[in-house]
Amino acid sequence: MRFRMIALALLQVIFVVTSICAQSATLEFDIVLSGGRVIDPETKLDAIRNVGISQNRIAEISSEPLRGKQVINVAGLVVAPGFIDLHVHGRSNKEQEYQLHDGLTTALELEWGIENLKEWYASRQSKALINYGASVCWPYERFKAINTDGKIVKDMKETSMKGEATLAGMQDRIQHTYTMDILPVQMNTTLENIKQSLAEGGIGIGVPIGYLPKTKPEEMYEVFKLAGEMNALVYTHVRQPDIISIQEVINNAVLTKAPLHIVHINSMSLGHIQMAIDMVNLARKNKFDIATELYPYTAGSTRIQSAMFDDGWQQRLGIDYKDLQWVATGERLTKESFERYRKEGGVVILHVMKPEWINTGIAAPYVMIASDGMPYAPLAHPRTSGTFSRVLGKYVREEKLIDLNTAIEKMTILPAKRLEGIAPMMRFKGRIQVGADADITVFNPNTVIDKSSFDKGLAFSAGVEYVIVNGVLALKNGKTVSNIFPGQPIFGKFKK
Repeated sequence: MRFRMIALALLQVIFVVTSICAQSATLEFDIVLSGGRVIDPETKLDAIRNVGISQNRIAEISSEPLRGKQVINVAGLVVAPGFIDLHVHGRSNKEQEYQLHDGLTTALELEWGIENLKEWYASRQSKALINYGASVCWPYERFKAINTDGKIVKDMKETSMKGEATLAGMQDRIQHTYTMDILPVQMNTTLENIKQSLAEGGIGIGVPIGYLPKTKPEEMYEVFKLAGEMNALVYTHVRQPDIISIQEVINNAVLTKAPLHIVHINSMSLGHIQMAIDMVNLARKNKFDIATELYPYTAGSTRIQSAMFDDGWQQRLGIDYKDLQWVATGERLTKESFERYRKEGGVVILHVMKPEWINTGIAAPYVMIASDGMPYAPLAHPRTSGTFSRVLGKYVREEKLIDLNTAIEKMTILPAKRLEGIAPMMRFKGRIQVGADADITVFNPNTVIDKSSFDKGLAFSAGVEYVIVNGVLALKNGKTVSNIFPGQPIFGKFKK
């Protein structure tokens, strides 16, 4: 199936490029981006060029003028591949519009994954602003194997397909099973469930063990072993925010040869981030398929009723009640309000990291940028809407921690290449090259910046002027184009 998908995609590219070359020099493209600074992180192109787009592909990159049905003057702006986010949790166009203004053309839910993948993919068809996809949700497949009440699973599926279920709702209903030992027959059922969801298009396996931390090592090893046998990428939130938990997943990956992606290494390693990155790099040096990502903020965010806040959380995280911010109101918590909200349930922001830790992660080679963007709420974590613009504005322009080309690489070609082994269609994304998908972000390097804040809530980022998704203008002059839904599904290689 994987090779058939690759072959079909290559034939499509060859057809488009051959058709263009066969036409006269007066060819008129659908869209021309004229006079921009074109940066392609794979070929290292960084020059003033004109880009011609036909249908959903980049058809020409030239220093000569190009004719187009629509010519957009982008002089003074950067023309980059559309940004790719491997780690989002919002499932609707509400979140996708914020992501669009942050320069994203692809946003994927790979840490937790999504339940009932076949139905979910179908529910988003022709309705998405940007490209979408998800991994298999290991906690959900485990839940289905353990839970003997078929009505509960059926109700969860029906709720999900109505669009009412969220990441939070699934976590709350699944979490009560995480202390239960899994029987051999249930383990086998879980593995079969994972295989079935991979066949429905899942982009690897989401293993957020940090939300089910009492899961036994033997069970985790079995999931990694399956991933190694199938060469299916594992995305994991590790068991606890410490080095030992990072060692656990690396050990499992090395022993089983499972491809591994450790999410938000900043909040998983805290003050030990350099050591964590060194371990990932040593694994890479020894030819193991292991990588990681981070978001550019000193605070995290999660559900207050999650296992993250089980007894001992202050010691594990090195913070106290005052370091927690309640998303619904913006207030900082006390012992009393923490206990009250813990019973009610909801989202908190954890002010848990230091700026120098974030600097270490952003400056490290091969560490990708990914948002961990939350479901929409007016006071949701700013990473939900500003991650990529923050890197370009704060860490490139203002602090000069990394250069522009490196930042674009971390947002485009690195995540695209991270996924090529599990999602072959990603080999046409993350690039400004003839034949690549016309997923393009155009931004002003002098003004791009995130505008959201912890106190005032979400706002569209500034400085992203145009975003093209599959050859369709989705953002024009910094404004959302109405009533267009060019986002396409990204499927894993096992889809049948």
